[in-house]
Amino acid sequence: MNPSSCSPRRTALSVNVNKVALLRNTRHLGIPSVTRAAELCLKAGAQGITVHPRPDERHIRSQDVFELATLMKAWPDREYNIEGNPSQNLMDFIRQVRPHQATFVPDSEDQFTSDHGWSFPQDAERLAPLVAECKALGVRVSLFMDPVPEQMAAAKAVGADRVELYTEPYAAAWGSPQHAVELKRYAAAAQAALDAGLGVNAGHDLNRDNLATFVREVPGVLEVSIGHALIADALELGYTATVQAYLDCVAQGVVGAGNS
Repeated sequence: MNPSSCSPRRTALSVNVNKVALLRNTRHLGIPSVTRAAELCLKAGAQGITVHPRPDERHIRSQDVFELATLMKAWPDREYNIEGNPSQNLMDFIRQVRPHQATFVPDSEDQFTSDHGWSFPQDAERLAPLVAECKALGVRVSLFMDPVPEQMAAAKAVGADRVELYTEPYAAAWGSPQHAVELKRYAAAAQAALDAGLGVNAGHDLNRDNLATFVREVPGVLEVSIGHALIADALELGYTATVQAYLDCVAQGVVGAGNS
């Protein structure tokens, strides 16, 4: 795959299909289909597909990673993003598939879900050669990071192209007095990333309620990766209507940012 085939966009939507695989894995019938879900999301306008294949294959399996890679060849203007811990099974997939983007996430093997970002200088030595290997393969690298402005220059120093801001604290504060404080934290972290020469992605617990505000108030967001909430909405609305609803949220945020 050629990463340059993904034209730059202002706040692309990448759909994480892990939860489709989780439901499929409860039976041995092969349904719902992960590749069919991804195809429907792409047809509805999603600009990318994300997977996080964990070593225990609790949701995405190795076969899914390769089947989705084949599917994405038919969508050369869309992005394939594979995320995970590069000290576990991620690098094998990156070497074989060469997706457009690799998102490094510091999860332990038995971790329930991603809940923190990388820390510097502690993680710099082990990340730098892995980032370099990805870039030598033509794969863009994003580091999953907490919204700490002081950490952004260090992420750039190890060779990252982007950071993905871990947005669960923002989502958890939605509707509370803490919301405005959290939003300012993310805006400051994003600006620090931009100042360091990094692109800004974001993900975790973003949904139809909080997405537009995040895109509007946080500068330079190139991509949001959304899985749990989007797939949950799709159970009620269907993939097409749900993806279009999330794209509308992104568009509202972009328009609002342009007018602010």
